[in-house]
Amino acid sequence: MFGFQYIKATPSQFIMHYRGGKLRRSGTGLAFFYFRPSSSIVVVPIGSADVPFIFNEISADFQAITVQGQLTYRAQDPQRLASLLNYTVSGGAQIAYISDDPQKLPQRLINLLQVLVRAEVQKLPLKDAIHSTDEIATVVMSKLSQVNELSALGVEVLGLAIQAIRPVPEMARALEAEAREALLRHADQAIYDRRNSAVEQERKIKENELNTEIAVEEKKRQIRETKVEADLAVEAKEQQVRKAKLDGQITLETDRKQLVAAQIENAKSEADVQAYSIEASLKPLKNLDAAALQALAVQNTDPRLMVSLALKELAQNAGKIGNLNISPELFELLMKDKPQK
Repeated sequence: MFGFQYIKATPSQFIMHYRGGKLRRSGTGLAFFYFRPSSSIVVVPIGSADVPFIFNEISADFQAITVQGQLTYRAQDPQRLASLLNYTVSGGAQIAYISDDPQKLPQRLINLLQVLVRAEVQKLPLKDAIHSTDEIATVVMSKLSQVNELSALGVEVLGLAIQAIRPVPEMARALEAEAREALLRHADQAIYDRRNSAVEQERKIKENELNTEIAVEEKKRQIRETKVEADLAVEAKEQQVRKAKLDGQITLETDRKQLVAAQIENAKSEADVQAYSIEASLKPLKNLDAAALQALAVQNTDPRLMVSLALKELAQNAGKIGNLNISPELFELLMKDKPQK
């Protein structure tokens, strides 16, 4: 109404408001009223955008291939990009660009990408190129980050994915046939190897059986030899035991002989000592007469002995005695046992 318009941008849109040739406001996600006849509104998408691509290239061995993938980019410096491409929108409820410059940016990026991809693909033969999608994408991505044209545009490449590198159908069938023949040759070789392996395994089984029989017989022989050696060892041990017993008995008898000899020697020594003791005790009485000895004996004996000695003296001097009367009580006294003390 009256030339005034309202515009509202999303957070993924960078908006710039020019009036009278000067920048009045700029930022992401702005919403404001502006006077349409004297204002220019520039809206630059700053969100990431995906651009699919498909190239027809030639490999190092002059084979036609198709490179298919996707490029992801975003506007890193929207003001710089708006200064090179026209992102001015027309007034109205819907944001619509007044030029086709916003559609040119993806094509510029694809053209730049195609040049870099062509340089890498032409270095590789067909078979290597088909299996090098990740390597090519890595190399091209590193080169894109060093391209001055992208920094001049204010655009940043976020990612590159090469989904497939395919040959033409005829070459694909030729490669399939070559691979199929190689697989068949491998299959034939595998069958041959399997048969040879089966024969070799059978031979090894037979050899192992013979070796097992030989080992069994060898073990039996070792068992027999071991039993004989064990019997000989047992016999030798028994002989050693018997010899040890005999040696023990001989040693025991020798010890007994030595003991008996020692006992005899000790008995002789004791007899000699006793004889010497008796001889020494009797030596003082050797020179005494019988009467003195009897007198000594009388002093140490009981009265009955004294009476007996007196009777003996009387008997010796019987010729000098005329008459002698001995009462029966005296003989009775002599016949009695010695009283116990």
